[in-house]
Amino acid sequence: METETKNEKTGRVLRGTVVSDKMKDTVVVAVNRLVKHPKYKKFMRITKRYKAHDAGNTKHTGDSVEIIECRPISKDKHFKIV
Repeated sequence: METETKNEKTGRVLRGTVVSDKMKDTVVVAVNRLVKHPKYKKFMRITKRYKAHDAGNTKHTGDSVEIIECRPISKDKHFKIV
C-alpha cells in the first residue's frame, strides 16, 4: 500500500510559433508577450526566440507549438516541444 510520488519539477510552459526548422532536432520558437511600460503605461509587444528540442523534426515553420522548460540539452537549448 505504498504510493510512489514523483518529485519532478515542472518548468515554464510557453506558446509560440516556429520561425526556423533548418537545424537537426532543433526548432526556433518565437514567443510574443505584452508588457506595460512602467512610466508611459503603453503596452509593448516583446518577442523572444527560444531554441527547442524537436525529436524527429516533426514541426515546421509556421506551426503553433507549446514548449516546456527542461534540463539543458545543449549550450542554447533549454526547452522541448510538448
